[in-house]
Amino acid sequence: MNRFAQGSLAAATLLLVLAGCKKDGQQDVVTTAPEPAVAPTETAAGPAPINLSDVIEHTPNYMVGISYPPAAAKYPGLAQELTRYAEHAKAELLKAASELGNDKPTAPYELSLSFDMLTDTPKVVAVSADGSSYTGGAHGQPLVARFVWLPEQQKLLKAEDLINTPKGWQAVSDFVEDKLLEQAMVRAQGEDLSPEDQQEQVRNLSRMINEGTAPEPANFSQFQPVLDDAGQISALRFVFPPYQVGPYSDGTQTVDVPAAALLPNVAADYRELFSRN
Repeated sequence: MNRFAQGSLAAATLLLVLAGCKKDGQQDVVTTAPEPAVAPTETAAGPAPINLSDVIEHTPNYMVGISYPPAAAKYPGLAQELTRYAEHAKAELLKAASELGNDKPTAPYELSLSFDMLTDTPKVVAVSADGSSYTGGAHGQPLVARFVWLPEQQKLLKAEDLINTPKGWQAVSDFVEDKLLEQAMVRAQGEDLSPEDQQEQVRNLSRMINEGTAPEPANFSQFQPVLDDAGQISALRFVFPPYQVGPYSDGTQTVDVPAAALLPNVAADYRELFSRN
């Protein structure tokens, strides 16, 4: 089975799984952002929860499957961020499909996107987004994002706010670059290559890693907290999608930076979230 047929089969399977998760009476196709069942109102308990509905669409030219974690709906601001990300990805797919005109793609264009709840505590909530958007070519475009929500402050925790000095990002950059190089060397040693070819592979990866971990907040925008038993952040797991620090074949890569290495450079407003052990 070629890759295009495999992609279509995977998309169809995803759509069937999502369809099986729908509540009775839910429409097969959701074409607009879901509206809250009850208009949010400010109360002592905060804004009312909103409904996050999975999206399933299937036409001759494209397929869309988007799933949300129900628990995220109790954080309206976070839910808005998730739907905004999903709607942007969907809009890009529909734009590409519309440009086909009367032509038919060799394989249906496909958006497959899954949001999952990673952490849900009174102080820190984290959601992952993973999937791909296929609009032709050898493989789909990876979709990788992380959302860290601070319920008490009702806002996303962004990299540029977490660490706001060049010195701080240089420290993170140095730590992450070293770890990624170690991982690259281990992968090279595990392949059936001559010592010379291994060295050449590591040199090539080193250039990609150096560029992808330059000390700028944008290079570290995707991260998720690793919590200890007390619910404090013991490390941040920085997430790098394919192509940022390696080829597509290396997939998504991650590096955990412990709280002890981060704390000297974390902005004062967020230090209480981190473990000091």
